[in-house]
Amino acid sequence: MAQVVGIIPARYASIRFPGKALANLLGKPMVQHVYERASKARTLERLVVATDDDRIFQAVAAFGGHAVMTSVDHPTGTDRLAEAAADMDAEIVVNIQGDEPLIEPAVIDAAVRPLVADPSIPMGTLMVRITDPADLHDPNVVKVVVDQQGFALYFSRALIPYARERDSSKVVYYYHPGLYVYRKEFLLTYASLPPTPLEQTEKLEQLRALEHGYRIKVVETHHRPVGVDTPQDLERVKRLMQRGG
Repeated sequence: MAQVVGIIPARYASIRFPGKALANLLGKPMVQHVYERASKARTLERLVVATDDDRIFQAVAAFGGHAVMTSVDHPTGTDRLAEAAADMDAEIVVNIQGDEPLIEPAVIDAAVRPLVADPSIPMGTLMVRITDPADLHDPNVVKVVVDQQGFALYFSRALIPYARERDSSKVVYYYHPGLYVYRKEFLLTYASLPPTPLEQTEKLEQLRALEHGYRIKVVETHHRPVGVDTPQDLERVKRLMQRGG
């Protein structure tokens, strides 16, 4: 059985919501909610918060979690993930978003299982069927298309596929949430690869893997994550949690 480690990148600086990892959410810092829910995933053998700020490090320690300090200079969460994972005894590493306090543990398990079953898969992620028409043309809702074996063909902020000769209402579109699973060896390679043209055009880091010829396994799930990017998002999550949703 592969050793699977979950890592929650959590930096303090955020343009729209500085310090959101420590934002009070029903009496707990948001990162604690993420940690507690992710720890229920059956496939994870270890869970770590990777941060660049001592305030977050201390907050994680205070609720009994495990945290590691990383550089403040990382341009992406993947770079922070790779630094944290480099010295860990792990075969598979899961990148768990630190701003999704309602994450479903079963979603983590669903993304991990293909890599456990097939050692040839270097990377995996998720997709969720789009049901809200407003999401179709929203560039913040990243879309994904896959091949017949469930591997990603492309990710885009644009609507894909384009329905040229049929009613687009009959086409199934998929949203891509930002949870990733990597084989550790590939993660370290991936973080060292140079940025690619499509990645820079779409501002989607996962395109770097595709442009360099690596496959990404995509698993469908029915659980769409609720991210916190602004204080308004935090209030929305509070209301959902108070209702038990």
